[in-house]
Amino acid sequence: MAHTKEILTLAVEIADTMLRSGAEIYRVEDSVIHILEAYGLEDFDVYVLSNGIFASANENREDACSMVRHVPMAATQLNRVVALNQLVRDICDHKCTLPEANLRLQKCRDLSPYSRGITIFACGVVCAAFSLMFGGSMLDGLFSFGIGLLEQLFLLACKKYKVSRFLTTVYTSVIISLLCIFSVITRLPIHYDKLVVGAIMPIVPGIVFTTSIRDFYNEDYLSGSIHLIDALLTALCIAVGVSLPILLFRYLGGFWF
Repeated sequence: MAHTKEILTLAVEIADTMLRSGAEIYRVEDSVIHILEAYGLEDFDVYVLSNGIFASANENREDACSMVRHVPMAATQLNRVVALNQLVRDICDHKCTLPEANLRLQKCRDLSPYSRGITIFACGVVCAAFSLMFGGSMLDGLFSFGIGLLEQLFLLACKKYKVSRFLTTVYTSVIISLLCIFSVITRLPIHYDKLVVGAIMPIVPGIVFTTSIRDFYNEDYLSGSIHLIDALLTALCIAVGVSLPILLFRYLGGFWF
């Protein structure tokens, strides 16, 4: 049988990758427990937060082991979560040895998101769709599509240069607001509010807020509070970023507000 440290390391590494990919707290914690049980460990404890993992196993034996892992909050990547869920199922069904599990874990980590082109195009489509859904005209949708393309390009640039998430949200919101203002200045029959509503949707923390509600429902109050605060701060950053150009143009005598 593999050593306790090797098994616990595998379980924590899988949990780490799941948490970084946006998996729910209860799913991560349940996965670690099932992995440890599948490999025959006893007397273990597992505690998972939104940004941390605490695990120990075989506490009353000579090979006792404990691990603590800090996990920064990151963007959701569901294809990794699906692959990791299947890996955990195969481990629980004893279809996967420890070395095989480590190899498959690395393959799960290597799963890449969608290509840049698809991501940029999808962002434009999403912005246009929300603009139309909230009562915008076809012209509003067309301008929202263009703003969405530029928005995603900027988001990718911020990710490349590792700009902090909250600053990225503020900067992106400012750019969205400015692009919407410039669109209205063209004197075309465009509705500024419909453009803004459609364009900010890709950065609205909907998944984080939903996750916080689910954590509260599962009685994970600390994780729920962390996700809720994160969602509220992100919403505040969006509000600040969108409102700054509006206030500036009003101060300069913006005639169209």
